[in-house]
Order: sequence, then C-alpha cells, then structure tokens
Amino acid sequence: MLENHAKLMQFFSEAKQVTGRKKLQKMVYILQSFGIPFEERFQFHFYGPYSEELTLRIEELCNLGFINEEKEVKSNYFQYHYSLTNDGTQFLNQFSVNMPNCTESIELLQGKSSRFLELVSTMLYFKDLSKDEVESKVHAVKPKQKYSDEEMSEAWKLIGELGLKLH
Repeated sequence: MLENHAKLMQFFSEAKQVTGRKKLQKMVYILQSFGIPFEERFQFHFYGPYSEELTLRIEELCNLGFINEEKEVKSNYFQYHYSLTNDGTQFLNQFSVNMPNCTESIELLQGKSSRFLELVSTMLYFKDLSKDEVESKVHAVKPKQKYSDEEMSEAWKLIGELGLKLH
C-alpha cells in the first residue's frame, strides 16, 4: 500500500510543486503511459483520463502531512498547489522507492498548460488507434476544446520527446 504513496511522493520530490488538480492528473497519466510505474487506474472522464485512486491517494498524503495542498482563491474558482512537506521528505528518505528519475520529463510537462496536457493525455488514451483515428477521436470527444491542427502537431511532438526521454 505505502509503495504507491511513496511513488507519488517521489514524483512531488522531483516536481517541487504542481499547480492544479487537472494538471496533476494529466501529468501522472502521461508519465504512466510511458512506463513510469504508477499503479493508479484511469478511466476516461469529462477532462480526459482521470483516476479516483490518484485523488484518494493525494488526499491521504495530505491528511498524513506528507503533501501540502494550498488552496488559492481565484476570481471564480479555486486553484490548488501541491508540494512535498518536510515530513514527506523525511519519510521518503527512509523508504526505498524503485522509480526512474523523470525530473526532465516532469519539467517539460510543467511548462505546458492543463488544456494542452488534457489534449496529450486524451491522445495517449487512444494510443492503440492510428494517428488519424486518434485525432478524429479527440475532436469527437472534445468538440468544445476546438484543438487546432497546430496544437495536434505540438502534442505529437511532445509525445515523441517524452518517448525518447523516458525509454
């Protein structure tokens, strides 16, 4: 049980801070898609792949005092910021976690918007289809996002970069 929590804590150790619940979900899903051994199960949801297990584990880590969740009030919504606490760091230092270093990939993902990561994660969710079928499926399941051809190309490029960095 604690191993999956420790893997997430290792992720936060490398990420330093993640801003946004949606971004957190997409980053973990994308890394998992490239073989990073996160165990959370994802299903397709309104904003793309989503894991209830991930949400619950983050909540548990916050309750244990290992992850800090800071709620920032925006004009019409709350923005959440997540980071590893000192207690989390101390725990992680005593726990052997078998995780590849993916700091470079995490930084690459952090530089992207949640909307863009939603596109990338949705594309990866349908990765067993052909490129044209993936793009058609994305437009079908995300019509309101109105992703452009340029965004699709940029997403394919990022998927290629991540594949090289993580394998």
